[in-house]
Amino acid sequence: MASLTSYAGNTLSVKSPDGKLKVQISLDKDISCNISSDDHDLLTCNRLGLELENSYLGINPRLTRSKVRSFNSQITPVIPLKYSSISNDYNELILSFKGGYSLEFRAYNEGIAYRFVTTLKDKSLFVINESFNLHFPLDYTLHLQQPGNFKTAYEEAYTHLKSSEWKERDKMSTLPILIDTSSAYKILFAEANVSDYPRMFVKGDGKNGVESIFPKVPLEFGEDGDRSLKILKEAEYIAHTSSTREFPWRYFVIADRDEKLIENTMSCKLSPSSIIDDPSWIKPGQASWEWWNEASPYGADVNFVSGYNLDTYKYYIDFAAKFGIPYIIMDEGWALSTTDPYTPNPEVDVHEIIRYGKEKNVGVVLWLTWLTVENNFDLFKTFQTWGVKGVKIDFMDRSDQWMVNFYERVAQEAAKHKLFVDFHGSFTPAGLEYKYPNILSYEGVRGMEQMQGCYPDNSLFFPFIRNAVGAMDYTPGAMFSMQPDRYSAQRPNSGSIGTRAYQMALFVVFESGLQMLADNPTLYYRNEDCTKFITQVPVTWDETKALMAEIGQVAVVAKRKNSQWFIGGITNDSKPTRELILHFHFLDEDKTYTMTYFEDGINAGLQAMDYRKKEIQVKKGDSFTVTLVRNGGFAAVLE
Repeated sequence: MASLTSYAGNTLSVKSPDGKLKVQISLDKDISCNISSDDHDLLTCNRLGLELENSYLGINPRLTRSKVRSFNSQITPVIPLKYSSISNDYNELILSFKGGYSLEFRAYNEGIAYRFVTTLKDKSLFVINESFNLHFPLDYTLHLQQPGNFKTAYEEAYTHLKSSEWKERDKMSTLPILIDTSSAYKILFAEANVSDYPRMFVKGDGKNGVESIFPKVPLEFGEDGDRSLKILKEAEYIAHTSSTREFPWRYFVIADRDEKLIENTMSCKLSPSSIIDDPSWIKPGQASWEWWNEASPYGADVNFVSGYNLDTYKYYIDFAAKFGIPYIIMDEGWALSTTDPYTPNPEVDVHEIIRYGKEKNVGVVLWLTWLTVENNFDLFKTFQTWGVKGVKIDFMDRSDQWMVNFYERVAQEAAKHKLFVDFHGSFTPAGLEYKYPNILSYEGVRGMEQMQGCYPDNSLFFPFIRNAVGAMDYTPGAMFSMQPDRYSAQRPNSGSIGTRAYQMALFVVFESGLQMLADNPTLYYRNEDCTKFITQVPVTWDETKALMAEIGQVAVVAKRKNSQWFIGGITNDSKPTRELILHFHFLDEDKTYTMTYFEDGINAGLQAMDYRKKEIQVKKGDSFTVTLVRNGGFAAVLE
């Protein structure tokens, strides 16, 4: 049961169902809370408050009522990226204050969350700022993505710094951030259920802590090319919103083992349920993508000039049909102009491609800039009549209230016309994808389009930070694999850092409702054993188990779809080789499984395309040793 206790000095607390995590709230001149695990103090959140135009909620708080409740339910996600059923157990403490606002705290076994709720009499309110000051009791290590300003696509490489060294003048950070307490505990700080409100950023306060910072509401725009707008004037406030509403959840995943960060489902638990009455038309899956390989198939079976033209796209459709890939993506070039979504490029003939794709049971996804979408919002209706299955919308690069609302307007209108959405050039997911499960993925990651700028030493943080909060459009699948000291590649012969087995493992380790095959069909045909494995990996799962995890170093994950298990393992550049022992404790009793697996070849530390495909029999209780080279991987299917 929840623990609610009043002490002298107006202190209240609530514990997680298992009693390990506790949040203790202090009410004095302002509102603060302390988060602990097994009585081990981890964080202190100071000055929780909302600064409004004519008042400041949280200053000199006067508590009028407190209520504690316990909940126990099951969540069935429409798009199950980790689990087809999630236990939603938590204890909740609601503190109501004079002045028309309350604070809600939830304690889960895997973390703590809080949010503001307002019930003010005015029709709307102006939020000048939201106060959030996080203090660290010791010198922690922070893993951050630090843009130079609010115009960001959340693609910066991670920086790693001591909390005591983050000064006020230093760059701010996007969310989520990962906090290493230097003890057993790692803490992922993120937000969920962000609606009609800007995304939060944080900056160092120079006092071994961080504070919140938000982009302001843009008021005037100017031209800035074919895919963006300049902000010419900003308001003094961060949001103009309803006076009766729930504000975003601020949450902390608290893990005493790194594996728990990978398995966490806090974002799902704190996000609204789907409002799409019948989501059965939403079909997640893989997609063949032409941009990374510059639409350049070649070889004896390519008797046409390849490029962004009708013959090439039909070739991609034939490839997708052969391997059961449900979609192709048509990136920039399918339309005659980036600003006109209604006039196809005659060299491409999108209508014929859609017709041909339908004949082959392959759907078509069209790329657009956000500005073109905003200027032509009826295109969703048009695309539905054309037979388009989804849209990839690019270059938002902003996180202010206006842009957050753009995402929701897009999701709503796309759902109305039965189109799914992949947000590229985007911020990280924060719950809208549960309200509108036709949002299959977001970029918001330093993915493979960055070429040599995408490397395992950075990507090994994704399972613990970026992908731990939602779907991630990283675009894996490279067939040209290289070690970083041997890298040399550019489109159309794009290449990746990491071994071939590493690339294959990414399809299991990384989560996305729309998972790209980024490379050239020609290379997939030439590496058919790899392609057959990749294209049988599901994008939705019934069960996820992190078998081995060390933040930034190694991640090994087993995932189940029906009775079939897949395993993916990846590692960074820190060791020449890494020997891992896998234990098959997750398999069913009294069953023998055939495990087909791909491992790094003996020379993969130099020639990263070296791999071995093997097959063995395994059963519950068995163990298996696998060797990963630097930037290496392991990928397996058990059936």
